[in-house]
Amino acid sequence: MSFETAGKPITCKAAVAWEAGKDLSVEDVEVGVPRAGEVRIQIHYTGVCHTDAYMLSGKDPEGAFPVIAGHEGAGIVESVGEGVESVKCKECKFCKSGKTNLCGKIRATQGKGVMPDGTSRFKAKGKDLLHFMGTSTFSQYTVVAEISCVKVTDKAPMDRTCLLGCGITTGYGAAVISAGNGGIEEGSTVAVFGAGCVGLSVIQGAVKNKASKIIVVDVNDSKKEWATKFGATDFVNPAKDLKKDETIQARLVEMTDGGLDYTFDCTGNVHVMRSALEACHKGWGESIIIGVAAAGQEISTRPFQLVTGRRWKGCAFGGVKGRTQMGGLVDDYMTGKLKVDEFITHRQNLGGINQAFHDMHDGDCIRCVVDMQKV
Repeated sequence: MSFETAGKPITCKAAVAWEAGKDLSVEDVEVGVPRAGEVRIQIHYTGVCHTDAYMLSGKDPEGAFPVIAGHEGAGIVESVGEGVESVKCKECKFCKSGKTNLCGKIRATQGKGVMPDGTSRFKAKGKDLLHFMGTSTFSQYTVVAEISCVKVTDKAPMDRTCLLGCGITTGYGAAVISAGNGGIEEGSTVAVFGAGCVGLSVIQGAVKNKASKIIVVDVNDSKKEWATKFGATDFVNPAKDLKKDETIQARLVEMTDGGLDYTFDCTGNVHVMRSALEACHKGWGESIIIGVAAAGQEISTRPFQLVTGRRWKGCAFGGVKGRTQMGGLVDDYMTGKLKVDEFITHRQNLGGINQAFHDMHDGDCIRCVVDMQKV
């Protein structure tokens, strides 16, 4: 597909956050021409994620305004800058190590909301707008660094594949890649704290790896049906199911003859993180932190919990290497091995993006997909 706009600035619609804590404003924005090593993409669909809400709230220490948020997107390449071929990486210490999916090549500038050369490709009302997480998918067109996008089969529907840009992949990867030495072992016992998109995806990964028991912990009773649908064997609501003075970790230890093999925090709550660790089995239990806590918060436990063999670890994007492993996840979705459709509970057009955030906070929304080409 060729675009007549190649080599020219594009004016399109985008949801702009002018300041923290305020609704997004759909504005006409100018999207600049991609420079060397950059790709301009026509965004068709984007998901709305708690990470976006966290940054927009003003609590994110890296949050800066005005900005175009969004980081779960799918679209079509409109044009590319000089030197773009197939999206190479393997150029930084992290990528060369083979030990992590983190990449440090553009991290410094990405965290400041600009492209690798230190400038922005977005303008509105005469002002430069910042980028978010190197993606800014709340714009009908966006410019990203070559290593920030990945080519997938054009047979996959973009209103589904956009959701693989964060939540689903993060939870699923945590279970099948990050946990243990390459994923949960068959027969393992698992507890998942928080049954949102990420938590349900952990369940999906635990089912794939044939966990023997999957306990979901959530204070929202309506999540029990969702958890069961995705393969959970048990559900505990700590707000109403515990005995007087009983802790959730004590209940889970009792349910599993000494504790769990693996626990996953998908809440971002540091108190829950402690409970998740202390619900692990002495000697080998491992707790994986996925949820992002608010700025300045710290985790704590008694050192004896770790001395006696429990392990605490974290993961970003589930340990999935987006540039080399995303294609496989898309293939798994296309062949029915990975649930994606089931996560979509709400849909909006670009003009309804603020309602998408309200839906998410109401608690009955797993994922809302926004059609970026309809205003």
